[in-house]
This record gives sequence, C-alpha cells and structure tokens, in this order.
Amino acid sequence: MTQLSNPVLEFRISARYGRTEVLHDVAASLAPGEIVALVGLSGSGKSTLALSLLRLLEYRGGEISGSIRLAGRELIGLGEREMRGVRGRLIGYVPQSPAAALNERLRVRTLLEETWRAHASRRAPEAAGFFAKLLESVQLPGSREFMDQRAGELSTGQGQRLLISLAIMHRPPVLLADEPTSALDAITQAAVLRLFEDLNRRQGTAMLFISHDLLSVASIGHRVEILHEGRIVESGAPEAIFREPRHPFTRELVKAIPRRDW
Repeated sequence: MTQLSNPVLEFRISARYGRTEVLHDVAASLAPGEIVALVGLSGSGKSTLALSLLRLLEYRGGEISGSIRLAGRELIGLGEREMRGVRGRLIGYVPQSPAAALNERLRVRTLLEETWRAHASRRAPEAAGFFAKLLESVQLPGSREFMDQRAGELSTGQGQRLLISLAIMHRPPVLLADEPTSALDAITQAAVLRLFEDLNRRQGTAMLFISHDLLSVASIGHRVEILHEGRIVESGAPEAIFREPRHPFTRELVKAIPRRDW
C-alpha cells in the first residue's frame, strides 16, 4: 500500500446524546487506499462514530461537534441536501445486518436500480450488464434469475455481499463498514473479509472497518485504532498492537484472543 500525504478522510469529533457524552475528542485519518480497522467492545461508541461520520446521528437524537473533512471538504455544517450527495457517492456505507438494512420484499434488481438513481440522473451504463458485473465483483451471480429474487430470499452471506455491492456502486473513495461480518458464520466471515481486501486492491478504496473482533480485522487492516469508552486509546500497525500493546485495555483484548505467532 502506498501512503499519500493528504488524507481522504480526517476527523476529530465529540458526540453526545443529551447530557451524556459518548465520543470524547475522537481523532483519526484515512489515507487513499488505506484500510484502518477500528476496534472496540459493545458500548465503546463504534456505532455512534459511524453515524457521526455519515452525519446521521442527529436523526437519532444525538449532537456532533468538531470537524469531519472529506478530501479537504468540511462536512460539519453541511445541509441535509448536500449530505445526500456525499452519502453513497463519496462515502459508501456497509451496515452489519442485511435483514435490517434490506427491504425483504424488494427484488435485487429493484434495489440496484434505486441505488443507482439515488446519485445519477442517467440510466446505469448497459443497465443489466452493468449490474451483472457489479454483482460478480462481490462474488454474487449476475444472472437474471438472481436479480429477480427478493431480498428476503437471500442467505445472510448473499445479503451482506449485496449490501457491499450497493455501497461500492458509485465507486466512492471511502468505504465505511460497520460490523459487516458480525451476523455471519466463520466461513462466510472469512470470505467477506477477503472480499474487502480484494476491493481495496482492485479499486484502491480507502476503508474504515469497524468491529469488536480484533483478530479478524487486524488481518486486513493496515492500521488499527483501539476505541475504549469513547476514546482512541491506542493506534498502530497490527503487528505492533499484538506484540507490544501499550494501553491496559489493548493488553486485555490481546490476552483474550487465541495466541498466534506474529
């Protein structure tokens, strides 16, 4: 991976719900083509961070302060109309649950078409051919039969791959993945992680990969950020995190996973 000097995404934010502060001056940056794995336990503020970066926390009753810069453009203060042009087109989002994120009654074709129209006034290039190639890029069938299936008929693994295809449709420079493997079995989880790696290599997409599972995300992350009680307490290369964790919480995380030779 080639690190470039100018980050594609950089932020320093705090977030609260009413009087309860959930994120405390959390700062990080993402270089073009870099995968950053952000790891934290339940309640650490991971989902709040994802919603904050997408400027969706306000719709959950939260407040954000600080700065979120995408390719030098400040997102804090943008109106909802402008943010709709950012979400999906400039920041792709992969949620953790296909069952919750996809309308089970809609056909795959409809979901693809609606996602395309959200950010493009023209027809998708070569229509079905474009969608077929997109599905095949995430290891799904590009056939008419598959596109005619309803979302509720897909397996969890297929649903997760479909969510990824929707997130990368407009080739956003940044992909935000919020616990995208938590609903998957171990074999499917490994396949989806390989898919993210492949997308990073082929498209050069910068990724912020949020998870509670240090071992799995460390295998694909170029850098690991440890989130604990709403604060980044440690940051470094995966090898350094495993070999010489500095923060007491990071040491507890490392001790809790199966040993491997780093």
